[in-house]
Amino acid sequence: MRKHLMTVAVSIALFAGSQSASADSTAAQKWIDNEFQPSTLSKSDQMSEMEWFIKAATPFKGMEINVLSEGIPTHSYESEVLTKAFEEITGIKVNHQILGEGEVVQAVQTQMQTKRNLYDAYVNDSDLIGTHSRLQLAYVLSDQIAGSWKDVTNPGLDLDDFMGTQFTTGPDGKLYQLPDQQFANLYWFRKDWFDDKDNQAKFKAKYGYDLGVPVNWSAYEDIAEFFSKDVKEVNGTKIYGHMDYGKRAPDLGWRMTDAWLSMAGAGSKGEPNGVPIDEWGIRMEKGSCNPAGASVTRGGAANGPAAVYAIRKWDEWLRNYAPPGAASFDFYQSLPALSQGNVAQQIFWYTAFTADMVKPKSEGNNTVDDAGNPLWRMAPSPHGPYWEKGQKVGYQDVGSWTFLKSTPEDRAKAAWLYAQFVVSKTVDVKKSHVGLTFIRDSSVNHESFTERAPKLGGLVEFYRSPDRVAWSPTGINVPDYPKLAQIWWQQIGDVNSGAFTPQEAMDRLAQEMDTTMARMQSADERANVYGGCGPRLNEEKDASEWLGKGGAKAKLENEKPQGETVNYDDLVARWSSK
Repeated sequence: MRKHLMTVAVSIALFAGSQSASADSTAAQKWIDNEFQPSTLSKSDQMSEMEWFIKAATPFKGMEINVLSEGIPTHSYESEVLTKAFEEITGIKVNHQILGEGEVVQAVQTQMQTKRNLYDAYVNDSDLIGTHSRLQLAYVLSDQIAGSWKDVTNPGLDLDDFMGTQFTTGPDGKLYQLPDQQFANLYWFRKDWFDDKDNQAKFKAKYGYDLGVPVNWSAYEDIAEFFSKDVKEVNGTKIYGHMDYGKRAPDLGWRMTDAWLSMAGAGSKGEPNGVPIDEWGIRMEKGSCNPAGASVTRGGAANGPAAVYAIRKWDEWLRNYAPPGAASFDFYQSLPALSQGNVAQQIFWYTAFTADMVKPKSEGNNTVDDAGNPLWRMAPSPHGPYWEKGQKVGYQDVGSWTFLKSTPEDRAKAAWLYAQFVVSKTVDVKKSHVGLTFIRDSSVNHESFTERAPKLGGLVEFYRSPDRVAWSPTGINVPDYPKLAQIWWQQIGDVNSGAFTPQEAMDRLAQEMDTTMARMQSADERANVYGGCGPRLNEEKDASEWLGKGGAKAKLENEKPQGETVNYDDLVARWSSK
């Protein structure tokens, strides 16, 4: 009798499992048919991929996990839509929380310091690759994929299809993070105003060269002055030649560390980051893993002439050519402000917000025409007078799934499944259409983006061009991103407030970075905290020993050379021909 009851129980359990799998498959088919189109996969291949997720998730069914990311349209889609799909298909509930970028970095730092599991996964910028590869507090994905996570790694993940894994790979050649969204920092301008014949004639008469996409900062400044002081109004609306932000907040620091100094020409030649001096002004010799200093007196460039020039121009342009109130905007306020339609150009514009700039007029976007076609375009950002060919040209953000070892492995595995789901080929083309933050070559080259390209202002052309690799995230010279990044916004904020001059602020910034790195050096030498790759600071020398002699560049007599522009259509033609 007992044997008979056991047989019945097993039969019921198998039947229930079969019914559950069937229900999951039905849910998957519903999402494939109604949401996950278009895709690079056929519907049958999408279904095969989802069936793998259903099977792999079985041990974690009923689990509830927590993940964290910053707030951009891509992550809103994941949080609001893809979590529902994932739960219906796999039975794993995901609380995908969204906070400001500063709070995300703080949470990562807190979990690393306390070893307490705050979140099961983070979308954490690849800017921390130098930190993760040194501290070894994050799961090394290469090792996990080949080892204990092999059973929960999608056979269709196709890492070779990702555009940004070069930036999430440590100096040891191992993958630490998986790209989830990727966007560049480019130049944005109102092409309709630039194409206006009257504007073109007046600009050339005043400045002696054509109104077009600025190649250097001299031209950007001339164009900012022209639209703010000469054109002044368009259709009765007061207009401005520049947009930026200056609120004393963490994102003001990233405004500068996201390659602003190197765009001015402060770093060394070298791609994806300068060697020996990177875009933060931190020196690390070729072949070494030990940062040697940020101050000019230690061979760095954070307070050198090019860096000071970069901060001075940011401050001048913000005060002279931006709309009233821009100096008190933060990152999240400045970008949507463009949709008001009263700004001619922005030198430092993140393509993550393209989705907001292509909304229809009915949603308050005054930068598209009645048919929804953009009146603006994006192009490479201009460079400052200290810049030389071979230097870094701009920044690219690669927000990437990161798993800390303080997360229990079963929870990390479940979160790894969710991360793979939201970047899967089944989902990625649709997600890319929503967020416009491409991570896969196959997605950006999908025919649906060929059709949509004319309405995206140059985004598709840029990401199909090999030029995109010249835009890169923070590199490995930065030994501990959370500790050093927080120094920047406070010092730069003192420039905006008028408390310190750009030179004074950058002197203080460089000194504080060196002081912080000296503490890291002590910890590394004492307890191997950074795996032997912590800072080893150079002894201080007089600045004259370094300026123009392998350290920071010497001050130029003329920091405003002749302005130079390029025709936008010629630029895009070059992109398309590569």
